[in-house]
Amino acid sequence: MFTKHSLLKSRVLAAAIHLGASLVVALLAAALVFEVWYPYPYREISGGRELFLLLVAVDVVMGPLLTLAVFDRRKSGKVLRRDLTVIGLLQMAALAYGLWTMMLARPVHLVFELDRFRVVHAVDVPTESLGQAPAEFRRLPLAGPTLLSVREFKDSKESFDATMAAVQGLALSAQPQLWQNYQKAQAQVIRVSRPLAELKTRFPGRVTDIDAALKSDLPSHPAEVIGYVPMVGRQTFWTAFIDTKTAEVVAFVPIDSF
Repeated sequence: MFTKHSLLKSRVLAAAIHLGASLVVALLAAALVFEVWYPYPYREISGGRELFLLLVAVDVVMGPLLTLAVFDRRKSGKVLRRDLTVIGLLQMAALAYGLWTMMLARPVHLVFELDRFRVVHAVDVPTESLGQAPAEFRRLPLAGPTLLSVREFKDSKESFDATMAAVQGLALSAQPQLWQNYQKAQAQVIRVSRPLAELKTRFPGRVTDIDAALKSDLPSHPAEVIGYVPMVGRQTFWTAFIDTKTAEVVAFVPIDSF
């Protein structure tokens, strides 16, 4: 005979085991999301952290709670295995759907666009337009965003069409036919960048944040060669720091420098 106490204890134990397994899976998913799809600073700029926390909160809580509700040692082994299998499949489906959504929303390119950097996400790029990109850019990267730039317009018609598309919500950076290698815009990036000292003057209360962002890069990139360029994210504005000799992007800080 099973007492109420022993039945409750077995349910809690089963739910705790399920919770532990769910946390292990969540840690593996976190490694994929934050080390591959949304490396720093994109986990913040592109909302990756918030999306993942929502996904984990639903998935990690759902499975163990369902196990706590249905686990009953008085059931036959066949019925209990069936119930737990259904719960596991539901949880896996929820996790797979969440990860699929995060993959579609992942940042794929950091594009220099005329006078700013813009983070372009997979969902921003019209699939039917990818074939118009240069051959090397026709597949969106899975291992974090790559650096690109927007080329000059070929003629007035292309300028008009691209600008009208931008007015309708398709940023120049998300139009594959305009993509080019980042280094081709090196001179323009350096030209539009502004001195690091100017940013500190504009935001005296954020000097500590600026210095912290640059701390690991200062040995190889002295402060006197650092410039800054505004950066547009999904719903926020940041600042990118560049080496004004090479146009290399060296760091980021969450400051709207427009």
